[in-house]
Amino acid sequence: MDKRNKTQLRRAIGYFHGVTFILSTIIGAGIFIAPKGVLKYSSLHVGITLSIWVVCAVVSMITALTYAEVGTTFPQSGAQYYFLKRSLGSPFVFFCLSASLFEIPAGMAARSLLLAEYVIQPFYPGCSTPTLPKKCLALAILWSLGILGVQGVNKITWFQTISAVMKITVLCIIALNGAVLLVIRKENLIRLGDAFSSDLPNISQIPEAFFQGFYAYSGWQSMVSIAGEIKNPAKNIPRCIFTALSLVTILYLLVNISYLTVLTPEEIIDSDAVAMTWADRVIPSYQWIISIGVSSSILSGLLSTIFSSSRLYYCASQEGQMPLLFSMLNTHSSPALAVIQTIIFASVMIFSSDLIRLINLLGILGSIQLGLIIIGLIKLRYQEPNLPRPFKVHLLFALGTFIVFSLLVLIPVIHSPKMYHICVLFFILSGFLLYLLFVHLKFRFGWFNEVTCYLQLLLNISPPDGPEEYISKEITLPKSVLKFQQKHDED
Repeated sequence: MDKRNKTQLRRAIGYFHGVTFILSTIIGAGIFIAPKGVLKYSSLHVGITLSIWVVCAVVSMITALTYAEVGTTFPQSGAQYYFLKRSLGSPFVFFCLSASLFEIPAGMAARSLLLAEYVIQPFYPGCSTPTLPKKCLALAILWSLGILGVQGVNKITWFQTISAVMKITVLCIIALNGAVLLVIRKENLIRLGDAFSSDLPNISQIPEAFFQGFYAYSGWQSMVSIAGEIKNPAKNIPRCIFTALSLVTILYLLVNISYLTVLTPEEIIDSDAVAMTWADRVIPSYQWIISIGVSSSILSGLLSTIFSSSRLYYCASQEGQMPLLFSMLNTHSSPALAVIQTIIFASVMIFSSDLIRLINLLGILGSIQLGLIIIGLIKLRYQEPNLPRPFKVHLLFALGTFIVFSLLVLIPVIHSPKMYHICVLFFILSGFLLYLLFVHLKFRFGWFNEVTCYLQLLLNISPPDGPEEYISKEITLPKSVLKFQQKHDED
């Protein structure tokens, strides 16, 4: 069979598209939600707020380079999933998988609601937007992106390139206007200086402020999730991560300074759409430009999440921890059912609206998964020292990151426990319970084979024709999947 006509994930993303993909994923809802949350948990102290943004940038860079080692060592789609299974074993990786089944759709639901808020807000000047139209629009956005998400990598990359240009343009407009206003209006500089004298936050609030900041920088994980579709992954994964995060750090600091130059901390806290409030104060006649730019920013971030998360479920299916349907590809070489499942879960979670508390919950779950990745990385260094590693992060950086995120999780739990900490414990216990039932005991529903056949015909999907390029079958596919593929090829 001609290699170009094979049904498999293709390596179509180079350095330029890799950078734009990460930018599209990171610069989404975070920079328009997190400033409010960071200020809130910093007790409106501007100095603490800006320091947290800087520290979050540094820690995110080190953490992303730690993930880069995972992606370059195992350059396949869903690399972190396979890495955890190889280093720590099936129970721990299944916990991460079960947590992601909530974490990823919940984040998508939050961003969809924010996007709907920015789209509808210009039609309701001076008042809050009604809830029902906002949620209906958020659902329509999700399903439209789901349709685009099953069209394959080529159509998604050009869309992400255009949206990356638009969102960077909007952030540059906000940053440059803020810098000019800070220089030409002395009262803005005085007010900004006065905000440094606010009360210091409680120690239990600092971790929650960091979770808000990390949420704005999150998204670099997508480069590891789609490692199987990146050209020359050993070289491009670390380069793309370093370039994108450096650009994002500069933009985020300038944008936050611009927000604080034009708006008081109290005004930022009271605003549901900070960028629109800023635009209404600075360039009211061009408010629609900011609205379009912000909307495209969040839209492309959602699409990146759909794209990368579906590859995680694709890998989990190949490793036997999700039904084989999730690793079947359509004619566009896209795991269509994995995309649809993510959209359905996110649609259900649209009806939750406490974004700041939701971000804290996602931050704790993400920190636990990151801790497992670092433990697995250290364990594998000693367990398989001769394993080829094109890119290696210094273990001191990995250990430092592990300590930081451990403190961020433990300090608020010990000092001021809240209800969502109990939710995290529930997810941990339910993850191991599901593993025991469906993976260890191999419980199966008798009617599922029939459903598999019907869904294959309905979605026009089939198993991939072979392992991903550059990856041997011994590494990527367990024996159960290989047998299934051999049977498919014979049929």
